[in-house]
Amino acid sequence: MQHVFGARGEIVAILFGAPLRSPSPPDHGNKILWVSRQPVELGDRLEISGVLAGTGLRAAQTVQGGPGPSIVDLPKPGCWRFTLSWSGRTDTLDLVYAP
Repeated sequence: MQHVFGARGEIVAILFGAPLRSPSPPDHGNKILWVSRQPVELGDRLEISGVLAGTGLRAAQTVQGGPGPSIVDLPKPGCWRFTLSWSGRTDTLDLVYAP
């Protein structure tokens, strides 16, 4: 299973939708399972903030319940740097979205 670890090792993104695509094709979702290294506070949420490399283009999304399954669709292909925040923790990682 393809996966990407956060720079601080606090979170891992397991890519069920690999390859990730933008725009998302109708027959395949950009499904990512976010797994926190430490337990998550009940009722928390995962805040995802992304920036497309080499541009000022930004995207944001919230996953209710904290790290877990999500669909993360983005407006343009390229390398996206995500900053993730949950349960008092933060981490960053890069994910590539193909055209």
